[in-house]
Amino acid sequence: MRKSKKANNKEKNLINYLHGKFIAIILIIFIIIISFILDYLNSGSLFTLATILSISLSGIITHWAIPKLKNLKFKQVIRKEGPIEHYKKAGTPTMGGLFIVPIGLLIGNLAILPNTNREEILAISFLMLSYMLIGMIDDLKSFSLNINKGLSAKEKLILQSISGIIFISWAAWQQLISTQIYLFAERSIDIGFFIWPLALFVLLAESNATNLTDGLDGLASGCGALVFTGLAIQIMLRQDSIDPMLSIFCMAMAGTWLGFLVHNRKPAKIFMGDTGSLAMGAGLSGIALISNSLWPLLIMGGVFFAESLSVIIQVWVFKITKKIYGEGKRVFKMAPIHHHFELTGHNEEAIVKNFWITTLVLVILGIIVRPTS
Repeated sequence: MRKSKKANNKEKNLINYLHGKFIAIILIIFIIIISFILDYLNSGSLFTLATILSISLSGIITHWAIPKLKNLKFKQVIRKEGPIEHYKKAGTPTMGGLFIVPIGLLIGNLAILPNTNREEILAISFLMLSYMLIGMIDDLKSFSLNINKGLSAKEKLILQSISGIIFISWAAWQQLISTQIYLFAERSIDIGFFIWPLALFVLLAESNATNLTDGLDGLASGCGALVFTGLAIQIMLRQDSIDPMLSIFCMAMAGTWLGFLVHNRKPAKIFMGDTGSLAMGAGLSGIALISNSLWPLLIMGGVFFAESLSVIIQVWVFKITKKIYGEGKRVFKMAPIHHHFELTGHNEEAIVKNFWITTLVLVILGIIVRPTS
């Protein structure tokens, strides 16, 4: 007897769910193994403890936070022009970043407590908390207006710039950021004063790129965990003056996003919201600036870059063609690019898995071409 279409869909959804769960478990195990290897290579370090503790606490706290956010009616508002499939996600609790970002910062700071040179970690912690608060304001305004948009682009950029300038001023005062930008191998370039406008640009670009990437279940959290891990590895492998304690902080942040991923993979029980995605990008860019890892971050965060670039291309091509032809043309069916793949028939789990794999390849490439001096 032939199965009904409904039964086939249920079976397909179950297979996709189990496959997504399996891939998420593999990702978590893989990063835990990396932390074991880092501990083996650096006796007396706390990579494994920081990673496992942050995964565990993040997973537990996120599980606790889901009903609390539901009671507070902090639920996702789906953009009307988004893919139809996403309408099912309406009402899912969001703003999970409010709970998990502080966990990562707490464990990351405690793990390097014996180290007396903590200015770098304190500066990054301030940066992440400030961007988390900006995201929280954005999310809360979205709830109050019951639309998918909270702060305007201008308002968000102003707040991000203010926080970024405070961080940059602190970094300049403590001499935490070098004007000598390492590219690959032993190649570098001294850009002098221009490091400061570049630093602000990186902060704004990276935080908004991670924000744009957070559009599919588990996409940003999985990619973010991989990039934090990649930064940790390349910092440990470099033989320069960068404090190796910064790599333990990276692993604590990677573990935090992995713990969140347990509940954020499809079908997501919770979203991080702008509260989490802006803080993630701020953390990645702050670490890259202080550890002189802008080149590795650009490579490792290639998925974030592609997501952001797809939006820029879509907007500018539409505006230019509208002026020329009187009607705007689109390069993608929808931007960011993960929505384009959705609308061309790829299922969400496959897109997320392929973006994770792409990020893993880019992380390996970023480690290979890391600075060596």
